[in-house]
Amino acid sequence: MSKTYSPTLSTQLSTHLCGFKFESLPPETIKAVKRLLLDYVGVAVAGSQTESGRIAREFAASIGGHEQATVIGGKGKTPAMQAAFANAISSHSVELDDIDVLALFHFSPPVYSAAIASAQQQNATGKDLLTALAAGCETMERVSKAANNSLRNRGYHTTPTTGVFGAAVAAGLLYRLSTEQMISALGLAGASASGLMEMYGPSMQKRFNPGPTARNGITAATMAKLGFTGTDTIFEGERGFLAAFTDANQPEEIIKGLNEHYQLDIEFKPFSCARPIHNAIGCALEIRKNHNPELSKVRAIRMQRHPDWAHYHQSNAPRTYHEAQMSLPYSVAVALVDGQALFPQYNNARLKEPEIVRLTQMVQIEPDNSLPRGVSCKMTMTMEDGSTYTSQVDYPKGSIQNPMSDEELRAKFDLLTEPVLGKDRANQLADGLWQVQTCHDLNALLALSQPA
Repeated sequence: MSKTYSPTLSTQLSTHLCGFKFESLPPETIKAVKRLLLDYVGVAVAGSQTESGRIAREFAASIGGHEQATVIGGKGKTPAMQAAFANAISSHSVELDDIDVLALFHFSPPVYSAAIASAQQQNATGKDLLTALAAGCETMERVSKAANNSLRNRGYHTTPTTGVFGAAVAAGLLYRLSTEQMISALGLAGASASGLMEMYGPSMQKRFNPGPTARNGITAATMAKLGFTGTDTIFEGERGFLAAFTDANQPEEIIKGLNEHYQLDIEFKPFSCARPIHNAIGCALEIRKNHNPELSKVRAIRMQRHPDWAHYHQSNAPRTYHEAQMSLPYSVAVALVDGQALFPQYNNARLKEPEIVRLTQMVQIEPDNSLPRGVSCKMTMTMEDGSTYTSQVDYPKGSIQNPMSDEELRAKFDLLTEPVLGKDRANQLADGLWQVQTCHDLNALLALSQPA
C-alpha cells in the first residue's frame, strides 16, 4: 500500500523547481550542464545523418506548422514539439550520448531536446536555457533513483520513462509555469510515461524511445500553461508512476535534500556503444596496449560482469550495427582489432570480417558478484600457449572518477560535427555553446547546427 505524503511529492518537488534561478545554481552545476550541451549538440549533429536520424528529421518536417525550433543537422525549423522529437532521436542514434553514474539512463535526449526547442520557441536567453537544463536533469535523476533498479528489471527503459518528467520540467521553466501549473505538468508527463527495454536487436527501436518523450514533455508543459490540470499524486498514488512501473521503490528520493545543492553527476561516452559495455572495452584496450597479444593465437576470452548487467549485451552474432552497439562481445573484438570503438567501428561491413567474427564468438560472459560496481568488468584472455592476460575496469573513461577533459570533449565534438558542418561552422558552433550563458539569440546559435 502506497504511503501518503502531505504535501504530495509532486507539490514539494514543483515548489523546489519553480524557485530555480541561474544566479543560485552552483558553479559546478552550470559547468556540468554546459559541458553536456556541447556534447549533446555534437552527438545530435552526427546522429542526424544516420538512417534513424534522417527518418526522424523527415517526419518532423512532414508535419508542417509554425517555424519555432531548429531540427539539428537538417534544414529550417518546425514546431517545437516536432523539433524536440527529431533531435531526441538523432542524439540517441550513434550511442555516444551521456550517461548517469549507474549507467541506467541518458539525460540529454529527452531533457536537452525538449529544453532547446522550448527555449527557441520562447526566445529565451542562454542563462534561461542552462537553468531549465539543470532543473530537468535533476528531476530525471530523482525519479530514476526512486524507481530503479526495479523499473529497469521489469523491462522499462529508464531514459524515456523518467525522462518525460525532466523534459516537462525543463520546458515548464522556460514557459514560466507557476507552481500549480508545474504540478499539473508533472501529472500529465506521468500519464504519458512509456518506453520498453524490448529494443535490443537489429532494428532502430532503441533510437525511437526518447523522441516521444521529449515531445510529450513539451506537450505536458504547454497543456499545463493553458490551464489543463494534472494529478498531484502522480508519483506516490495508489495507481501512480511508482506503483505502475516498479515492484520496489524509494519515493523519498524524489524529495531528498531539496534544500541542499543537488550534486548532478553527468558522465560522457568516448565509445559508440551502450555505456555498460565501456568497461569491457577498457579491459580490451588495456590488454592490447600492455601486452600487444597476437590475436590469431587467442584461445579464449572470459568476461566477468557484475550481476546488475551480466545478462545484457550478450549477442555473439550481431546482425546490424545497431545490434553491434548493444553487443559486448563485438565491442571487445573490434577494440582488440582496431584499438578503438567509435562510430566508424560500428558499421554493417565490419560485422562480417573473419577476425572480428572469430573473436566476437569467443567472448564468454559470466556473472561475478564480487566485482565492486554494477558496470565493473574483468577480462581474462587466454593464449594458445596457456599464458593469460587480465584487466579489470571499474570506472571507465568518461566517468566521474576517470573524466573526459574539456579538450577531449571538444575533440569528440569536432570529430562528430566537422564532416557534417565543415570545420569553420563547427568551430563557430562550439565557441557559441561554450559561452552560451552570454547568448541572447539561441535561434542564431542553433542555426549553426545545420549544414550551410
